[in-house]
Amino acid sequence: MNQHLKKICVFCGSGIGNSPEYEKQAQQLGKHLAKNGITMVFGGGNVGLMGATALAALENSGKVIGIIPELIHKMLKKVNPLPLTETHIVKDMHERKAMMYDLADGFIILPGGIGTIEEFFETYTWYQLGYHNKPIGLLNINDFYEKLITFLKHMIDEGFFRQEYLNQLIIDKDPKQLIQKINQHQPLYIDKLKSSTN
Repeated sequence: MNQHLKKICVFCGSGIGNSPEYEKQAQQLGKHLAKNGITMVFGGGNVGLMGATALAALENSGKVIGIIPELIHKMLKKVNPLPLTETHIVKDMHERKAMMYDLADGFIILPGGIGTIEEFFETYTWYQLGYHNKPIGLLNINDFYEKLITFLKHMIDEGFFRQEYLNQLIIDKDPKQLIQKINQHQPLYIDKLKSSTN
């Protein structure tokens, strides 16, 4: 495996979801990140899929960096903290995301709520605009993102998005295969100004 990716930022839910498969695959992702010597960067939470992924990485001798805003850090003090490799407490969500984006060589998005979706779309938008060329992967557990993928295709059909950008999104249901695909990613520069899409 190409080891140019040293740190991967993981976006995922603070909830566990209704199917045990979500937690199971989150744990597998954490395990495979650790086994491949890839440091996990995440939002620092010790609950839900966030906690499950991070704990699995730590239990497999992986490195995990948590970046958490002051407000959320105070809320989560009631829950036993994870023994993270590094913990950075920042002022707010903007500072949190800026540090996460700066540290990461790539991104993996697991199932989650509106916060996870917002993080995915911001990262994807920045890729489209050329602010970064880091790989973005969707871990499509239980076909969680199928309707989102269908909507992206609808945007293409309606002239607001381009197939080339969708082709650059890395999608897989298996954590191990997703990591392999991310490591093989070749960024593609697309001149957005030459397109009629927005």
